[in-house]
Amino acid sequence: MADNILRRTQVEKRIGLSRSTLYVMIAEGTFPKPIRIGKRAVGWTESSLAAWVASKQADAA
Repeated sequence: MADNILRRTQVEKRIGLSRSTLYVMIAEGTFPKPIRIGKRAVGWTESSLAAWVASKQADAA
């Protein structure tokens, strides 16, 4: 099964956080780092986002 790559705007919509918040969290080490998919393009794998959401749900429980 292929692990789809989501671009930043898709991640923002799916997670509900702004671009600046995402990058602050990446710098803090609390959000997955993006992978480079081109010279000026990055994205996140759906599996890394799903794992992050699951960890947040576990923290809230």
